[in-house]
Amino acid sequence: MRIVYVAGKFTGPTAWAIEQNIRAAEDLAMQVILCGAMPLCPHANTRYAHGSAPEDFFYEGTLELLRRCDAVIRVAGWEDSKGARREVAEAEARGMPVFDAPVQLVHWLVELGEGTRS
Repeated sequence: MRIVYVAGKFTGPTAWAIEQNIRAAEDLAMQVILCGAMPLCPHANTRYAHGSAPEDFFYEGTLELLRRCDAVIRVAGWEDSKGARREVAEAEARGMPVFDAPVQLVHWLVELGEGTRS
């Protein structure tokens, strides 16, 4: 089974903005499942940890998680995130597939002979 990293913005000006960013990432993570891959959604992993460690801890930790994945899918608006831009750059430097939509992920999985669940 392929592991797909969900890259998107986390931080925001308010707690509600952060929650909206997390929900958008979780929605895309569910779509990854429906495509037939396992998502790694760092937003859900650290939802309640905001402010508990320096920002660099989370930047470095999420890059390490990404390195253990097979591909990346970007949440709409990812370009507005310093962390997501770093994650996409890391994925591209490693030659990992980077997708903007579930349909692209499905095509890749079908090419690999791994199909979909939906």
